[in-house]
Amino acid sequence: MKIIQKVGLIIFLIGLSIFTASIFTGSFNLTQTELDTFISEKGYKSEILKEELSKAIVTGESLNIFQFSAKVRNAFKTSNNHYDALISKYNSEKNWTEKGKQYQYKISGKPHSLSYALAKKSGKGFIKENQGLAWFLTFGLGIIGALMFIVPNVIILGPSGIKNDGVFLEAATNRGWIGWFAFIFLVTFYILLYFKPDLIVNWVYLVDPISIFISKKAASQWFLYGFLYCVVMTVMAVRMYIKYRHNKYQILRTTSVLFFQIVFAFLIPEILVRFEKPWYDFKNAFPLDYDFFFKWNLNELLANGTFGLFILIWGVILTIVVVPVMVYFFGKRWYCSWVCGCGGLAETLGDPYRQLSSKTLLSWRVERIVIHSVLIFVLVMTGFALYTFFSGASELIGIKTQIIQDIYGFLIGSIFAGVIGTGFYPIFGNRVWCRFGCPLAAYLGFIQRFKSRFRITTNGGQCISCGNCSTYCEQGIDVRSYAQKGENIVRSSCVGCGICSAVCPRGVLKLENGPENGRINPTEILLGNDVDLMNFLNKK
Repeated sequence: MKIIQKVGLIIFLIGLSIFTASIFTGSFNLTQTELDTFISEKGYKSEILKEELSKAIVTGESLNIFQFSAKVRNAFKTSNNHYDALISKYNSEKNWTEKGKQYQYKISGKPHSLSYALAKKSGKGFIKENQGLAWFLTFGLGIIGALMFIVPNVIILGPSGIKNDGVFLEAATNRGWIGWFAFIFLVTFYILLYFKPDLIVNWVYLVDPISIFISKKAASQWFLYGFLYCVVMTVMAVRMYIKYRHNKYQILRTTSVLFFQIVFAFLIPEILVRFEKPWYDFKNAFPLDYDFFFKWNLNELLANGTFGLFILIWGVILTIVVVPVMVYFFGKRWYCSWVCGCGGLAETLGDPYRQLSSKTLLSWRVERIVIHSVLIFVLVMTGFALYTFFSGASELIGIKTQIIQDIYGFLIGSIFAGVIGTGFYPIFGNRVWCRFGCPLAAYLGFIQRFKSRFRITTNGGQCISCGNCSTYCEQGIDVRSYAQKGENIVRSSCVGCGICSAVCPRGVLKLENGPENGRINPTEILLGNDVDLMNFLNKK
């Protein structure tokens, strides 16, 4: 079995290496006719842009993606800078007519959007021309190798069960060199995905046939991400099935998040696009879906008639009715651990790192401040967005709505949710985003803490203080301190993953939905580790 695992690891690394190296392959350039057609289709009116692009990428020279990207970005900036200067000039002259004319020549969006679109159109080489074979050499080998490494654990593990033995000794699970390598790879991937998508156009080519089959449209970087997301979750779900095969709750929970991710977050939205409907994830609730009430989204939904109106109504009902009612009966676990795609990735790909979540009282204090600040931020931003939509104004109390949206999208939607939220799994644990950044988790947690039937009950007389529960709590809760005192665990941050119960050798912990009466401990103390306990009591 060990030999199979080693071979699987080698195959996986080969697939990963080819996938990574594929960025540097291929060539990119356009003919003048192809460029003219592209500019006409996009409706660009800037002659400066056309001239700069012609000089840059209409060439017999084979440009790599880095050279191509740099040239297109420079053409974008040169064109916009030219018209910005004219706008500034006419503004100082108070020539409003000429000033207004110049805006039609500016290119909206970011430079990487233009670069990506042109790169996707102009790419040549092995990946573009052999997409099926290239897919097998990357995704295919990666999947086969990962499964060969994971599946033998059915035999190697022996009797079902799990301990925390060794998790702090492995380089892959305790911030060793393997963990740091995974951290660097994940962070780099998210930076490229969000800010340099033109550089990963060869990765997008790999999934073009799949995208065309599902939606009849060529893949974007977001389709690539969605497909990769589903593949990683599926492979790591196999690992979850093996590791927690003795626990029916974990089997069902893993199956649920996998189903909702593949069907609701990936397939249904892409099928909607196939039928010329708005892309929409029906399980994604506001305020996690923070741009739901943005003007552009509301206009798109309303423009799609009855179907768009249905999506709008469903989104509102999901947020203000379904979410609180479900949290009342089942706690936030119904969403965070059974439905949410972010939670699904955290529970599958992130499971090897759950023990790295900080259990200190300081972390808990920071968690409360940051996550509720994010919730307030998104609510204020939404208020601005709705005011903009109904009033037609672009600003409120002198603050431009677009600026607030851009700040939130960059800091929270991209950096926090993506780069930090997932990229930092191997260093800070698998629920960094859920603990500190997710506004929906804050909303769910507030309801769970004060108006819910969910709790984790403990039997203090059976606790042997092994620490498995606290070790594996991904939300940084010192579960053992509750178990030792026989107190119910009622925390707004608890996502009800049930791992603390699964790893308890004495059956001390039990997830329950009971009457509200008696749910909250009379003198509930929310603590971190033992040092924090002593400090807390001394202050009292």
